[in-house]
Amino acid sequence: MITRIREVRKAKRMTLHEVAAACDPPTTAQTVGRLETGMRTVSVGWLNRIAAALGVTAADLVSLPDRVDVTVAAVLGPDGAAAPKRATALLPPAFEGEVIGMMVETAQGDYRGGDSVWLARLEPKAFASALNRDILVPRPAGRFAFGRLVGVDGKKLQILPLEPGARQLVVADAAWIGVVRALMRAL
Repeated sequence: MITRIREVRKAKRMTLHEVAAACDPPTTAQTVGRLETGMRTVSVGWLNRIAAALGVTAADLVSLPDRVDVTVAAVLGPDGAAAPKRATALLPPAFEGEVIGMMVETAQGDYRGGDSVWLARLEPKAFASALNRDILVPRPAGRFAFGRLVGVDGKKLQILPLEPGARQLVVADAAWIGVVRALMRAL
């Protein structure tokens, strides 16, 4: 089995020690290194432990024939663009729970026409975790409110629209909200 443990670990900006400590139960950095390089066979159990430590699915750690990996050609740093030190690939977005999407037709705030926005759907008990994040909130008659969540007061959400000069909205009894997790923009 060809694994992508090192690529995923590097993309998550974690060291071997951090991954080893995050495993349940914890292991050694040397063991994680051997699993990365193929010097030790990666069992399904190890794959699941490493995936959980990295916060990804086990499928993200293996090369699958139907998945297109995007090779990183350059890294943009303080001295400009340079080749990466090791071969790596970009990971497709992966989120916990249900993911919903929103297309941007007209520019608002940081969002431009043509953008695709990925949102993680949250239930009411988790609304406070989205404070100071951009959210999408369903409203009656197929309408939505979109803006920055600036307050949660009981069952009322206080939302600051992204247009300059717009008045704060208060939405009560929302069944769910979508929290912006990723933005895809074609240039």
